[in-house]
Amino acid sequence: MGHSPRWVDNLLAMRNLVAPSGLKTGAPSSTSISGTLGIFPVLSGAQDRLVAGFDDSHLDFRVVVDVAGADLVSSVTMTTLVVPNNPLGRANLATILPFHRIIIRSILRQVIKPIA
Repeated sequence: MGHSPRWVDNLLAMRNLVAPSGLKTGAPSSTSISGTLGIFPVLSGAQDRLVAGFDDSHLDFRVVVDVAGADLVSSVTMTTLVVPNNPLGRANLATILPFHRIIIRSILRQVIKPIA
């Protein structure tokens, strides 16, 4: 899940156009306990749950990945939590929301392995 599809990378690259407005456009500089999930620093992790994200002046963001099950069959869910802190954060959220479900589904497809 650390690699996005190319079209998602292209959308994130377009985000760089708004850098003058104060939005961070690169990987956040938050402290990570053990690397990153994509561009997001890992904040906590356990065998069945990983939490990554960052707090910024315009919004606070977390992505939570849960794994349930064992052996050959597991269920992976991804939940995102976003708290806008100001009008810029609300505008950012409104802009990305239409793409959000498509991006998450695309990323989760990377972890699907058919049972042979």
